[in-house]
Amino acid sequence: MSLIHPSAVIEDGAILGANVSVGPFAYIGSKVKIGDNTTVASHAVIEGKTTIGKGNRIFSHSAVGTIPQDLKFDGEDVELIIGDNNTIREFTLLNPGTKGGGSITKIGDGNLLMGYVHLGHDVILGDHCILANGATLAGHVELGDHVVIGGLTPVHQFVHIGDYAMIGGASALSQDIPPFCLAEGNRAVLRGLNLTGMRRHIEREEINALKSAYRELFEEGNPLQEVAQKLLESTQSDKVTRLCQFIKSSKRGIPFTRVK
Repeated sequence: MSLIHPSAVIEDGAILGANVSVGPFAYIGSKVKIGDNTTVASHAVIEGKTTIGKGNRIFSHSAVGTIPQDLKFDGEDVELIIGDNNTIREFTLLNPGTKGGGSITKIGDGNLLMGYVHLGHDVILGDHCILANGATLAGHVELGDHVVIGGLTPVHQFVHIGDYAMIGGASALSQDIPPFCLAEGNRAVLRGLNLTGMRRHIEREEINALKSAYRELFEEGNPLQEVAQKLLESTQSDKVTRLCQFIKSSKRGIPFTRVK
């Protein structure tokens, strides 16, 4: 039995791997490449220069690879790259890059994008992230690995979010969130470490080192950049080093409540 429904439209030039399933009334454009064992559900639209890896599940009414929502876009050669084993739920909107942002939007492996998620142009998404329903990432946002963003949370353009960070639902994020941290609120500020997420993946010794570093950085009232540099020079923890390097390189600043 064919895995391609007869009502699906697949333009000449599209490349589909082995065991790709395409549901009723789906549309796949001429520049699309889809890896093995990927499923495309009914009414999904995949167009533009879009490359999709293996084992992905793309649900109904997703719009994948449609042109960027950027008034400066003028038909340039831009691209959307999606890795392996991602779940892209209903009514998601994934745009390719723009000339001004490197021309590529890139999604890693093993991510869950729930319903109505939007990834804007030039977004870089790591591996094993979870974006809950209605999370919206503006252009040029970068996420590390194992990031969780709660539902109905918008993220401002050019924001960076580090590995294992979590953003609470119904927040509004306009500044960078360091790795391993938890933030929430409108506007979102740091509330502590993402201990639940870390305990699933990180050794206790490293978690304890991060707890101590967090206190020094954000709870003792000393200048943030100075404390980060001091910790970089003294710590033996790889995770603390990553935390401090992120802080030192932040361009939008870190949102936290300063001790008076």
